[in-house]
Amino acid sequence: MDKKKSEAELLKEKLTLKRKHAGLIMSDKDIAKCDKYCKRYMDFLSVSKIEREAVFNTVKEAETKGFVPFDRKAKYKAGDKVYYVNRGKAVIFAVIGKKKVAEGINIMAAHIDSPRLDLKQNPLYENEEHAYFKTHYYGGIKKYQWGTIPLALHGAIVKADGTVINVNIGEDENDPVFCVTDLLPHLAQEQMKRTPAELLKGEELNVLIGSRPFKDDDVSEKVKLAILSILNDKYGITEADFVSAELDAVPAGKARDVGLDRSMIGAYGHDDKVCSYTAFSALIDMKGIPERTALVILTDKEETGSDGNTGLKSAYLRYFISDLAEMFGEKGRHVLSKSRCLSADVNAGFDPGFPDVLEKRNAAIMSHGVCVTKFTGARGKSGTSDASAEFVAEVRRLLDDNDVIWQTGELGRVDLGGGGTVAAYIANLDVDTIDVGVPVLCMHAPFELVSKFDVYQTYKAFEAFCKS
Repeated sequence: MDKKKSEAELLKEKLTLKRKHAGLIMSDKDIAKCDKYCKRYMDFLSVSKIEREAVFNTVKEAETKGFVPFDRKAKYKAGDKVYYVNRGKAVIFAVIGKKKVAEGINIMAAHIDSPRLDLKQNPLYENEEHAYFKTHYYGGIKKYQWGTIPLALHGAIVKADGTVINVNIGEDENDPVFCVTDLLPHLAQEQMKRTPAELLKGEELNVLIGSRPFKDDDVSEKVKLAILSILNDKYGITEADFVSAELDAVPAGKARDVGLDRSMIGAYGHDDKVCSYTAFSALIDMKGIPERTALVILTDKEETGSDGNTGLKSAYLRYFISDLAEMFGEKGRHVLSKSRCLSADVNAGFDPGFPDVLEKRNAAIMSHGVCVTKFTGARGKSGTSDASAEFVAEVRRLLDDNDVIWQTGELGRVDLGGGGTVAAYIANLDVDTIDVGVPVLCMHAPFELVSKFDVYQTYKAFEAFCKS
């Protein structure tokens, strides 16, 4: 027989904020849907490690759902689906809604670049009969984490005549992989006196790529020559072609289930492809015609400050919306001022092994659902847009009305943590904007962790936003 609840217990149930594990709320049917969706996400993540691949793969998938290239001279109607690719490294997808664009559009913005090791423009060298690639790390990393792990090489080489050669070495089980070397503990006494930030220095992140010499006694740097010969045979390139190449060393291997219960996904690049793909797939999966025009932008360069013509500080999103607005006889700035945006980016998940860096009452907990982040920034909220209370209330209502399990969080303790997303750049366009995304453990490491429940609830959040 159930014990009758006291007045205080009933009042507490009514008045206090409750945080609960999604697994205690979701039905078995929802959990099955979650696992199925996460398999789809893992398949995408495993083949989309750099922004060029993410653009190619999302466009390919969108075209199967009826999306066509955007034509600024065309006339579009409700239900039409278009996409625009910016230089192969950023992309915008849009579905025209029932309401006039003058009433604003729904924007979901995420980034598809991730921390990695970029090859320098003159990368290939030989040292004591070992061939290496010199690198310059991209984005915020703990450099020591990138030593002694299998690396794959992804990217593109553009020859002087404009020929583009796509490169992907190290993902197929029959491919070789590469590695940044490190000292054995027995000989690392002096190295271990370095600060953690310099256990491996930037100029020591050199990728070992070969050790067999070209058999000719009359030439120097025989190992380098042997590598160049292999590359020439495979791709038809010379050393000069590295100058116009974008090649990235990234962790090799596919996304994997983590835990005996398979409750988590471990992979390189969750930040921010876990939000990119949930937003993108919510848009292309949408049934029927949305109320407002729904737009997803997958952008580049966030990890280095969003600068450049494929980053979100660029004008290409503003230009796209202006072109769209003009088709319906409106001005882009008027459309933007009525629009709203979910900046789809990850937040730091609370790690019980390192509890002191987060203030638990205001930290995102893994498996407690999608995280709504009102502000980011650092030290006095510097560098954040800080969403208005009115817009936060609107997002709360949207999530609750659509049975989305959600939580709120911030990126670290006051004066200790902090970070940024693309939210500020969209908010600067006079758009109501807030960060919404997945809590991540081991963020910016070569192997990051997310909860499958959080991934699915984030997809549901974007699904609800697309239709609203």
